[in-house]
Amino acid sequence: MTLRLLALLGLIASGLPAQPRHHAPETPAPSPRVLNRIWDAQWIMPADQPARIYGVHHFRKQFDLAAAPASFVINVSADNRYRLFVNGHPVNIGPARGDLRNWRFDTLDIAPWLQAGANVIAAQVWNFAEHGPVAQETDQTAFIVQGNSPPEAVVNTDSTWRVFTNPAYQPISDAASRLWTYIVVGPGDDVDAARYPWGWEQSAFADAHWPSAVTLRRGFPQGTGTDSRWPLVARQIPLMESRPQRLARVRRAEGVAVSPEFTQGTQPVVVPPHTHATLLLDQDFHTTAYPELTVTGGAGAVVTLTYAESLYEGPEHPSSKVKGHRDEIAGKFMLGFRDIFRPDGEHRTFRPLRWRTYRYLEISVVTQAAPLTLVDLKGEFTAYPFAENGSFTSDDPSLEAIWEIAWRTMRTGTHEIFTDSPYYEQLSYVGDTRIEALISLWVSGDDRMMRKAIDAFGQRRNANGLTTSRWPDSRHQIIPPYSLVWISMVHDYWMLRDDPEFVRRQLPAIREVLRYFATQADPVTGSYHATEWWNFVDWIPEWGKDQVTGLGGVPPLDESGHSAIIDLQHVYTLQQAAELMAAMGDDHEATRYRDRARRIRQQVEATCWDEARGLLADNAHRRDFSQHANAFWILTSDKTAAELQPLAERVLAAADLTPATFYFCFYTHAAWQRSGLGAHFADWLAPWREVLAQGLTTVPETPAPDSRSDSHAWGAHPLLGMLNTVAGIQSAAPGFKRVLIQPHFGDLNQIKATVPHPQGMIGVDLQRGPTGKLTGTVTLPAGLEGEFEWEGLNRPIGPGLQDVGH
Repeated sequence: MTLRLLALLGLIASGLPAQPRHHAPETPAPSPRVLNRIWDAQWIMPADQPARIYGVHHFRKQFDLAAAPASFVINVSADNRYRLFVNGHPVNIGPARGDLRNWRFDTLDIAPWLQAGANVIAAQVWNFAEHGPVAQETDQTAFIVQGNSPPEAVVNTDSTWRVFTNPAYQPISDAASRLWTYIVVGPGDDVDAARYPWGWEQSAFADAHWPSAVTLRRGFPQGTGTDSRWPLVARQIPLMESRPQRLARVRRAEGVAVSPEFTQGTQPVVVPPHTHATLLLDQDFHTTAYPELTVTGGAGAVVTLTYAESLYEGPEHPSSKVKGHRDEIAGKFMLGFRDIFRPDGEHRTFRPLRWRTYRYLEISVVTQAAPLTLVDLKGEFTAYPFAENGSFTSDDPSLEAIWEIAWRTMRTGTHEIFTDSPYYEQLSYVGDTRIEALISLWVSGDDRMMRKAIDAFGQRRNANGLTTSRWPDSRHQIIPPYSLVWISMVHDYWMLRDDPEFVRRQLPAIREVLRYFATQADPVTGSYHATEWWNFVDWIPEWGKDQVTGLGGVPPLDESGHSAIIDLQHVYTLQQAAELMAAMGDDHEATRYRDRARRIRQQVEATCWDEARGLLADNAHRRDFSQHANAFWILTSDKTAAELQPLAERVLAAADLTPATFYFCFYTHAAWQRSGLGAHFADWLAPWREVLAQGLTTVPETPAPDSRSDSHAWGAHPLLGMLNTVAGIQSAAPGFKRVLIQPHFGDLNQIKATVPHPQGMIGVDLQRGPTGKLTGTVTLPAGLEGEFEWEGLNRPIGPGLQDVGH
């Protein structure tokens, strides 16, 4: 075991970087009137600014209350985003991500911050315009507040609100050119403290000179009115988690003396006049947070905060992408996303508009004639409030270390949407989202994000029937195989939740996706022509660039655009869709899908099976072979595990097959388990152990040591493998109405796991003795029954604690 792995295991055992469970406050429900009738409140905007340019605006409303209320519920939204304050107290940042067909509003009870007498609601609203994240759809700058009932109507937005456009802000939009990569998370903030209206959110602030807001139109809930620009839809998810988080240590300082206590907020740093100083700070693990830097003095200074997942080796140039061991800093330089703050000589706190992603944070200070004191730097961690209800432990500590980095990858990758990479894109791609959604159910038990994602992709389809590849998306990207993955997501939900009406609502979109694949297929064989859009499967360098898009990740095609991999993914999805249709009572469609799947699979076998090698080729040329094609061949087979095992063993033994990367290993691992090789699961995690050895604290985009993204959610699926394969806890019937527990010890002797189930917690606590004898217990919640299978023996299990020793 490497020294790095031992060190990481020690950290996990000590609990130093562990993320404790925190739950966001529950939000009240919007009233039926708010949901079903045109609002009395009007969207408002600044009077002196164009509607669709970059800007940061402050809105205020003063009002009086006879007494402090027990409840005061309001509904709030903005385009692009808002941060709400009540009497100076920060309350929420929103709205939850949506699109221009489904614009979210948040329902908040602000009574805890109200008082008898004078009160102020204030909101910071920003529009990033052309600088915005790709995940941000927008119409124009706007803000709205609607009271939930008549008593709260006093704060409805109208021309009595005042608004000020903040001249202190300028966008920093050079991240893509500076980093030489695809980064689309929006701009950094360049803030001039001398031009900032400090204290604007406080009750005592004088706003009489501020202009009145301009009214646009009343708020239209979705399904009401006409010519709506923001069809309003209630928030489906809880508020984000928020908690203090301090950086761990100072790793390097140049041009100034820095005490180790600076990161604890107890020892300020004084930067002398006419000095260029830099401080490199280390969080010790990957995080997503709002940094807050407090300074005093230093008029005319320039403070730059740069955020990075890793430092870089070699010459200080953006083309250098060598990261090396993530803990090491010697000879490395900082390159990353940045903010700039320009102090005005007073005591000020800088906080960016949007959260930042980092392990390393560098503060660069250039002072003029006055010294600058860095009083404190702290963070406010933010993410979706998933609770870690599921668990896994064993006598192999490396599995717990992998669990830790995978769960952190999931946490930092999930905010108001599931995202691929919190640093570079913050986009919800279907491929990543399926894996994240499954983790959310198996580890947290919270299915709200999964339902939101399924609905969003199902509603966001093109005229050809395909879903968009990512949502929200201010651009336009189509990945046809990802539309198939979306159908698999619906099937996953059907197997894990007893919610037939939700599933039934997705059937028209499922039919449309599969209709597209039928229209793009050979009319006789059913083989799909992958000649439109970006037919991404996995990031494989050897596959080169696709001729249609110029992008990588597309498997080898024959001259007609056929791919065994995509054809078999199509079969895999048709089989799942047939199960859904049959369960929902559409036997005719189910039969059609089964027939199509059978015909396509027969064509793939006839054209791509290599009898000499006993393997499936990637296309009819039989020159390229991959784990991908053979995994889908196994997953779509009706043979027994014993019959499939020799093929899986040949695939794993063949050194010349294109291997799956982190993303597609989700499918290869499922195939190897389907073939009866689940006992070898721990062996399949060698790439994740290498991640630990490289000092990463999250799972990167690709197994390469210099992967662009150090945190990519699609690599978090070993969490599922530990629960579903090693502990062997599986849904054995739609709606998780029955459970199958089929553990795979491999070289382990102890397995302990818990899984949240809609009816309660499932637990296994198993030991295997030196002779192979199994002892231990299984716990099922009330009303759940199933089977426990061990070495070919099957026994029924039911609610409560029971011994399962053999």
